[in-house]
Amino acid sequence: MRMKHLFISVAIAASSFAAAAQAANITGAGATFPYPIYAKWAEMYKATSGNGLNYQSVGSGAGIKQIKAKTVDFGASDMPLSAADLNEAGLFQFPAIMGGVVPVVNLPGTTPGQLKLTGAVIADIFLGKITKWNAPQIAALNPGVKLPDDDITVVHRADSSGTSFLWTDYLSQTSAEWKTKVGAGTAVKWAVGVGGKGNEGVAANVQRIKGSIGYVEWAYAKKNRMQHTQLQNKDGAYLQPDDDGFKAAAAGANWAGTPGFAVVLTNQAGKASWPITGASYILVHKSQADAAKGKEVLKFFDWAYKNGDAAAAELDYVPMPDAVTKLVQDAWRANVKDAAGKAIW
Repeated sequence: MRMKHLFISVAIAASSFAAAAQAANITGAGATFPYPIYAKWAEMYKATSGNGLNYQSVGSGAGIKQIKAKTVDFGASDMPLSAADLNEAGLFQFPAIMGGVVPVVNLPGTTPGQLKLTGAVIADIFLGKITKWNAPQIAALNPGVKLPDDDITVVHRADSSGTSFLWTDYLSQTSAEWKTKVGAGTAVKWAVGVGGKGNEGVAANVQRIKGSIGYVEWAYAKKNRMQHTQLQNKDGAYLQPDDDGFKAAAAGANWAGTPGFAVVLTNQAGKASWPITGASYILVHKSQADAAKGKEVLKFFDWAYKNGDAAAAELDYVPMPDAVTKLVQDAWRANVKDAAGKAIW
């Protein structure tokens, strides 16, 4: 009964936000990873400015397609596009928020954060090589934990997803076999498992299927009181997911020196670094056919940079550092222009 209630609460939150966004002034689409914070920021911004935002949580791949087709005012992706891809599409990219992806399980008899996993073991589970929860590879990481002789059901994303990119990029760095057979990407050929659309769909499937394992953004795991695991990082430390771990992973990022701000934060060095950390990116056209709409998009994210940190922390995201937002705003002036070539910011 409780699991049913939690699933319904996600649906109600999504539908109520969609209803509130009917009168939106700007539209965006893409990553489900940042949906909770974009929804909260939109609510706060509407109350402050009277201007609305309609954000469609449809996955990074769909968001990229929609901004390229110019059916929305901005796209959102958790996988940064390369400088070549940005130039080809006439797009500009900037980071809006950071957070972490976490493994989640439905394993009665264990408690949240009790189970320890490594990237190599997760890769073998997702490759279909480890099929039981009491398999020797899992038992060796969890001495003293009573593991059931239950089948493992893998739950993965069914849509093109930046969350999947972060997940598979981490697995590619920790498992040579995964890198060779599957690799990293927003959409990969999964060896086993059942799919769910969006972080919402993966969360719902894991809650429904006993013995399952999946991956979601940390805010989804906390909001739905899901059973997360510890995860081994590059330095060999087993960590619980939290803001400090996400901040530690982002601490050494070279934002200024990376074209298109295309920083990937998976498997960063440092004992305190959560290994599946990532930034979520906003995509806008460099040449804005509707300069007023383009400026409103930038105004919204400028407001979020200046006023959204407390809400982000409340939902377990990591705000962009002030030094990075200054770089981004300078880049807006240099790159985002109206049809006549005049800067709109």
